[in-house]
Amino acid sequence: MKNTALLLIALLALSCNKKTDNVSKEVIKDTVSTSNFKMYDMSEMAALMEQMYAHNTQLKERILNKEDLGTYPVAFDKIHTAILTESSDRDAFFNEQAIKFIALQKAIYADTVQAKENYNKMVNQCLECHSKKCGGPIPRIKKLLIP
Repeated sequence: MKNTALLLIALLALSCNKKTDNVSKEVIKDTVSTSNFKMYDMSEMAALMEQMYAHNTQLKERILNKEDLGTYPVAFDKIHTAILTESSDRDAFFNEQAIKFIALQKAIYADTVQAKENYNKMVNQCLECHSKKCGGPIPRIKKLLIP
């Protein structure tokens, strides 16, 4: 009697697992379609801004921990020449904002006593530009501010 009950429980458990496997495979087959999948191709400017974000996240930590800030990343100067997602966005406003951003970014390294203040000015410059053009990253940029 005990053996029959154990055998019945084992069969029931195995049959439940088998159903789940079939359903999982069907769901995966239905939801994954390679014919509709398109890889996002980041523009040169978008890639540069991602690099700037990553660098400034680390810079924020170095400022907070009172560590050596290193040197200004010369690659940031590509902001003046990098290809934008929308080429029409490179206008007088963008160029003016880029010049201000670079000046503020360099100020962080030039005056390490005022690094926190200069850093927040640089972040606010990013916010000013992004409030007029490409507002998507604003919530992310706000996280860079040092309280």
